[in-house]
Amino acid sequence: MRTADGTVYEAENASLGAASFYVTSFDKWAVSNVGLFSDRKDTSYVENTLVQVTRTTTPELFQNSRISPGSLRYYGLGLENGPYTVRMLFAETAFPDRSSQTWQSLGKRVFDIYIQGSLREKDFDISKEAGGVERALEKVFNANVSENYLEVHLFWAGKGTCCIPVQGYYGPMISALRAVSDFQPTVSGIPPRTSEGKNRTGLVVGIAVSVGVVSSILIVAVCFMKRKSDSNEEEEFLGIGPRPNTYSYAELRSATEEFIPSNKLGEGGFGPVYKGTLSDGRVVAVKQLSVASHQGKSQFIAEIATISSVQHRNLVKLYGCCIEGDKRLLIYEYLENRSLDQALFGKNDLNLDWSTRFSICIGTARGLAYLHEESRPRIVHRDVKASNILLDAELCPKISDFGLAKLYDEKITHISTRVAGTIGYLAPEYAMRGHLTEKADVFGFGVVALEILSGRPNSDNSLDAEKIYLLEWVYIENESHSLSLKLLCN
Repeated sequence: MRTADGTVYEAENASLGAASFYVTSFDKWAVSNVGLFSDRKDTSYVENTLVQVTRTTTPELFQNSRISPGSLRYYGLGLENGPYTVRMLFAETAFPDRSSQTWQSLGKRVFDIYIQGSLREKDFDISKEAGGVERALEKVFNANVSENYLEVHLFWAGKGTCCIPVQGYYGPMISALRAVSDFQPTVSGIPPRTSEGKNRTGLVVGIAVSVGVVSSILIVAVCFMKRKSDSNEEEEFLGIGPRPNTYSYAELRSATEEFIPSNKLGEGGFGPVYKGTLSDGRVVAVKQLSVASHQGKSQFIAEIATISSVQHRNLVKLYGCCIEGDKRLLIYEYLENRSLDQALFGKNDLNLDWSTRFSICIGTARGLAYLHEESRPRIVHRDVKASNILLDAELCPKISDFGLAKLYDEKITHISTRVAGTIGYLAPEYAMRGHLTEKADVFGFGVVALEILSGRPNSDNSLDAEKIYLLEWVYIENESHSLSLKLLCN
């Protein structure tokens, strides 16, 4: 594709998933996406429009835009070090014009722009800056390349709307991107010629070269066009960094002795978990995704991406995964004493004295503090409960089951999202309005702490009516000033 100013775009086909990394055909650009759209029926990461975008001489560049539910990064590769001018093209095509005076026109897309790791545009709103929807907008930034690559990061911090005109309309959106050197390059950026018969239909990420008369300025560009091809599910798992080890299904079937019931440790959020022994002698826990759940498959992808990026002594360690056809399995470290709810309420020989219970509370709090304050990316677990806290041989607690985890930024106030989690552990503002912050995890931790302190689950129908729900009972007793340690330990 050649624009009126002589810029040439080379084509490539890329299908991005929930956690993907892709390098273009001529190794000029790489793109990384992390995140899943909440409740969106169309899982494509491309926004298409038939409307003619105004205020541009190249409206074809805006017919298709890359979108992301969370984090979208572009890397310009193999660049000469020096100053560059980065030009980004945007057009809001997902929302109706405000003049239509419909509730759908109230949609608002807000995200942040980082270049080379520095925040360059906070709370960027395409339609606001462009003066309306379906209008072309160019943002220009200066950047310095010192290590032969350029990084452009578009990040959704949970602001704006999430469900207008329908569920899943939020996050970064970009139509085209190019970086122009502010100096005379010593090499040409012109990509190799492609044959006339090459199919250019697809999601296009390209290199653009200015062919001006005065000087040969290196231009690297990215543009997007519609892709009509079946997605390869396995590509959704590519590019996860650090990428976990992969195991064959036959190897895991052998390790778990054909997944016999006696090796079943329990039931996870989206499938059973089995004990197994690998060929190297390591004892592991194998989480098997239930193929009947489409939502579970998405959460499975999220879990790999999330756990692979965080490491802490109070978080369960991920050894690897299995990807074969419709089979999806996760391989974790095996924890001898299983889950905290089994230790507290099950029939076992564990004697959790007060010192041990206190240590479990502290360890769990440290794990959550790491997720909220120290990990990159920062994470809200969203399903903190006793069954998702596992105990090793030394009764050290480790947080598990990150299938519902949500990435967030410390600068945001909250994320509006579809409610997910377990009844009895949900913070009121999250359960009622989808108002998500790290405090949702803190609330869940508080419920777990009460369970540890009282030795009873958060709901027990065998008790008297006023004591069935732990939170309600504790609240009433506290209001009447009759709550005591002796009462909790009855």
